[in-house]
Amino acid sequence: MVPDMTFSTDSIKNGFSNAFDYDTQLIDAVSSTVNVFKSLSVDDQLAVLWFAYTEMGRSITPAATGAARLQLAEGLLNQIKQMSHDEQLQAMRDLAAKNNSQVCRAYGILSANTKLAFWYELSELMVKGLVVPMPSHYQLSRDGSQVLESVKELDFGQQITVLRKVVTDMGVDPLA
Repeated sequence: MVPDMTFSTDSIKNGFSNAFDYDTQLIDAVSSTVNVFKSLSVDDQLAVLWFAYTEMGRSITPAATGAARLQLAEGLLNQIKQMSHDEQLQAMRDLAAKNNSQVCRAYGILSANTKLAFWYELSELMVKGLVVPMPSHYQLSRDGSQVLESVKELDFGQQITVLRKVVTDMGVDPLA
């Protein structure tokens, strides 16, 4: 006996709506993660970026960095390396808080991919001790931990999208 293979417009519509629901869920997962990230304190935002780049950074590296892109951010990174640890931390806080400073304006003109590369390289400099390290005693808030776990659960493309959205929104666009 051959199963009934009749298709109705309802069955086709349901099949398409399920696909759209899945895409909508993926978009919602990215948007909600970004929104919760933006509601975090500045220090928790920096901590989430730190953990994202150090814990998941090995998979983010190829998409985030590139010699040409990183060259555009090299001057800014060198400027940050020359600062005291207190000044480095303040520069990072200013970026996350979108304060109007020289560092934030220089950062603001970078492309989205260069901003991803900038934060990756900054995390590498922190690991090497050339930039103020993450305090060993720092306790990520409950919401910060939730954001980090949400990012970990996303697929690679979604992770990059979340990181791109949050780092692109940092700094100050001097041309705006």
